[in-house]
Amino acid sequence: MDTSQAFDALADPVRREILAVLADHEECSAGELSAHVSRVGRTAVSSHLRILRAAGLVTERRAGRFRYYAVDHSGAGQEVIRHLQGLFQSSLDAVRAAVEEPMSSARPDRSRAG
Repeated sequence: MDTSQAFDALADPVRREILAVLADHEECSAGELSAHVSRVGRTAVSSHLRILRAAGLVTERRAGRFRYYAVDHSGAGQEVIRHLQGLFQSSLDAVRAAVEEPMSSARPDRSRAG
């Protein structure tokens, strides 16, 4: 799966706030979300939800005339997490190698001792 659309969606602080609210509340309607997100109005929350849904970060469930949104635990978010874990792990590996390299070169070579 291409994660670029998910990263683009996550770049906006309002969308990150919406995801945080959904993570805390499992499922919310757009109206409930707009009550928790004070930076923008309900129409903007709905627009942000469309972007999050298209990016594969949230799911939508319809019940009558209401739509309920939840974090998509099996969607693009998993790919984003795996991608970031890989980046962080390679950075940690580089730091570990940089720290261990001076240590190994500072150790005396016991094979030459007499």
